[in-house]
Amino acid sequence: MTAGFGEARGPAPAPAPAARASLARLAEPLGIAVAVALGLGIALSAQRLAAEPGGTRLGLSLVLGALFGFVLQRSRFCFLCLWRDFLDTGDPRGMLGILTALAAGLVGYAVVLGAWMPDPSGTRLPPDAHIGPVGPVLVLAGLAFGAGMAVSGSCISAHLYRLGEGSPTAPFALLGTTLGFALGFATWNPLYLASVSEAPVLWLPRHLGYAGSLAASLAALAALAWLLHRLGRVPGAAAEPASPLAAIFVARWPTWIGGLAVGAIATAAYLRVAPLGVTAEIGGRTRQAAAQLGLLPERLEGLDTFRGCATAVRDALLTSNGLFVGGLVLAAFAAALAAGQFRPAWPSPGQAVRGLLGGLLLGWGAMTGLGCSVGTLLSGVMAGAVSGWVFGFAMFAGVTATLFAGRRLRLIP
Repeated sequence: MTAGFGEARGPAPAPAPAARASLARLAEPLGIAVAVALGLGIALSAQRLAAEPGGTRLGLSLVLGALFGFVLQRSRFCFLCLWRDFLDTGDPRGMLGILTALAAGLVGYAVVLGAWMPDPSGTRLPPDAHIGPVGPVLVLAGLAFGAGMAVSGSCISAHLYRLGEGSPTAPFALLGTTLGFALGFATWNPLYLASVSEAPVLWLPRHLGYAGSLAASLAALAALAWLLHRLGRVPGAAAEPASPLAAIFVARWPTWIGGLAVGAIATAAYLRVAPLGVTAEIGGRTRQAAAQLGLLPERLEGLDTFRGCATAVRDALLTSNGLFVGGLVLAAFAAALAAGQFRPAWPSPGQAVRGLLGGLLLGWGAMTGLGCSVGTLLSGVMAGAVSGWVFGFAMFAGVTATLFAGRRLRLIP
């Protein structure tokens, strides 16, 4: 079979079995020790941040980001991987885990929003919630983001946790993402004037009330779960881990457990800091750099009036979203070390090219769609935003079409 341009040219020579066993025995306790040290370092750093004036949000962001990264790594919570499992083998469990996350977050958000805004029928929107305009540009952004996932091998959040696993593609994908954000800023004004400025911002609780919105959203998730289960094939049960510690720190978690945890973290993050999102810091720093280099339009029409993963220029060294992302990567690294899943590798030319090209699509889609699979899809759907549903369906359509075309052309493995 002809190798696609994203595949390595050949496997590296494997060490002898005795050498591999010796290295494994040496690496296991060392990895656990480093993982424990990282966990303690994150906890102490969060405590120190929280002790500073106005630092409570920063400390909480670091902790919540670490929890999020740990959950993503342990449960392999990657939108592309889980959708590909369903497409390739019919295994619906991963996608059911994503639906579990959405259901848990919907319930949590309904409680929070109901306490903050008892009457949702007015013209106001809940503070900071990821509720964006719905129109052709949002669909285009979702399609581009999905295509970027298929080309690069992951969404942005998965590239971040895989960076902690030593992925050779992730650094190039994240670099490509920053370039994609810069391209998104360059193309924003024509898209805004042509379509986005007139696109409606649709929030389900405003039209259905909290109870009606929650019931309708959960019913839609239940219908999707039924469809996945009907079309899929659940494989046999995997072997049980040897001990509770192995079940937590070594074995992969069932995705539905990861989904429940993601829903709980999303609710806690929105209640205390901000909605879940991993692109605000990337976008803000890219916008800042582009402005300094004279590559930014003099004015980005209407961009800062929308809710979502804000891309305002960052003045402070430490920001809530930056610490959230930093905690995510560090905790994923610690989790991978403890599980023996930290496997750095030298990137092949194909991996570098796919990472850059896919990242470019990811960044453009995330900037134009005001968020990614975490910010626009997860946080948006949980908040009752129609934009979250539209972006999500477009994203999976983009993934599917790109995988099909890429595999037919032998460009995507």
